[in-house]
Amino acid sequence: MLGAPFDLVGKNVGDDEPMGVVCVHGFTSTPYEMRFLGERLADAGFRVRGVRLPGHGTSIEDLDRTPWQAWCDAVEAAFDDLSKDHARVALVGQSLGGLLSLELASRRPEVAVVCSLAAPLWLEGLAARVAGWAEAGKLGWCKELPKLGGSDVRDPVVKRENPAYRAVPVKALVQFSQFMREADAALPSVTQPVLVVHAKLDHTAPVACAARLAERTRAVRTKILERSYHLISIDVERDIVAEEVRSFLRRH
Repeated sequence: MLGAPFDLVGKNVGDDEPMGVVCVHGFTSTPYEMRFLGERLADAGFRVRGVRLPGHGTSIEDLDRTPWQAWCDAVEAAFDDLSKDHARVALVGQSLGGLLSLELASRRPEVAVVCSLAAPLWLEGLAARVAGWAEAGKLGWCKELPKLGGSDVRDPVVKRENPAYRAVPVKALVQFSQFMREADAALPSVTQPVLVVHAKLDHTAPVACAARLAERTRAVRTKILERSYHLISIDVERDIVAEEVRSFLRRH
């Protein structure tokens, strides 16, 4: 299955115990968007687990019933499970997955490293307006927001095969908006080494989010991509992203 969770065991490189890595996908998506990166990290010797967040990869109705706290719990459970076999475990997340990784790191100092990929601290355009109207109780008639242009990814093959939802459930969008504020408030408590990667042409998470994330977490490195859209882990510069993450994990 394209969107199934995954558990990849890389060959040990050298005599050191391999670091465990939890890969976390984004809002309305599936582990598919982390699989390419996960395979590259496994090839480099890491043990990699790709989680599927509650409400994702099943139905839009499931996601609409899921509170943001359930997403946090799922990432923490994956971290705890991988920590049973690995002394050091890193978190790597795309979009919402990046925020979930940073939020957990703010509460759990034993998280080794965080790599945040295209994480949003706010939205712009129609999604932002719809979330605001829904939070104010002005949008009871609207249940979902179609993704008229499909996934925000430049690669046409990936755009066609990505098994993400084709619409955004409005109640879940409100949960996402609420969690963005929670995550933003938690950022100064992150003490681990942080890598921030973002795309200049991101149509979903404004590139200015990267600067705020980097400033509030005192990020070690920020990388801005020139050609990708939002889903940078699987877009046209995915090899660059994989190398950035691999190198950062190796150094830290």
